[in-house]
Amino acid sequence: MRQINMSLISGYILARCKCICLNILLSLIILFFISCDKDSPTAPSDGTTYPDHLSPYKMAFYSNRNGNPDIYVMRADGSNLKNITNNPYHEFEPSWSPNGSTIAFTSTRDSTTEIYVMNADGSNQTNITNNPFDDFEASWSPDGSQIVFRSNNGKVQFGAWTNPEIYIMNADGSNQKRKTLEYYHDIEPSWSPDGSLIAYSSNRKSFEIYVMDTNGANRTVLTYNPAAEYYPSWSPDGSKIVFLSDRDGNMEIYVMNADGSNQTNISNNPADDYWPAWSPDGLYIAFSSKRDGNYEIYVINADGSNLTNITNHPADDSWPSWSPIIED
Repeated sequence: MRQINMSLISGYILARCKCICLNILLSLIILFFISCDKDSPTAPSDGTTYPDHLSPYKMAFYSNRNGNPDIYVMRADGSNLKNITNNPYHEFEPSWSPNGSTIAFTSTRDSTTEIYVMNADGSNQTNITNNPFDDFEASWSPDGSQIVFRSNNGKVQFGAWTNPEIYIMNADGSNQKRKTLEYYHDIEPSWSPDGSLIAYSSNRKSFEIYVMDTNGANRTVLTYNPAAEYYPSWSPDGSKIVFLSDRDGNMEIYVMNADGSNQTNISNNPADDYWPAWSPDGLYIAFSSKRDGNYEIYVINADGSNLTNITNHPADDSWPSWSPIIED
């Protein structure tokens, strides 16, 4: 009898051990798949769905959805939203560095409008222009060592302060050098992917898109249109430039070859569209539009097809800037 009871007890213990081991193994498998999927966008409880084709991309942008203008980051499908400035002042015009580690942006927190840089997670926010005049519109050099920007610090003669000019500085704010110097507005610079040219908008006639060498030489007008053209942005391969034009009666998104040829309206909507930016692989263009009643960020294919609203919020969302890093 004692021998039978011991056999039963041994069998019971063995069975329990097997069950525990299986439970542990199952838990490890579940934890493994959760960890693999932790960065994947999930649909929120309100039933919103995200466009899967945009989930590998990340974007910085301006929004006032918390009652104050701040810089946010999100997946380009609209998921994983985070406010990274959280400051009571105005933050806008984010510009992602070429290696994805840093974001330049414009802020009013120091009584004037200055250019700041911060880590991509929002930490270490640093004023790099530090002058009594207003600075805007940072654009990185392809190697990340310099920033081109627009400043109102343009003295010409007789002590008079003149129109906005284009400057270049080192990425830490040192060695600020003016590259334009005339009685015109030179604004919204964008550095070419090969590092040789800067596109910008200027009102030498009406506002037109120009390019110049990085030293300010060889200025060339590309649009030459009686309408106003603004906000040039280079395609990643440098072959095209996207820009704004009101030649059709309202602000639309246009794309042209880098020499100014083949200027094409790709937005074609009666609402105003602003602040276009290319995705890092050149497949998509993000921009802001009021076509749904308030400023939202949209993404379209580079040919103008497949329009997608990726913010869908009653607040204003503007100034999209793509991270150069595409995640798997």
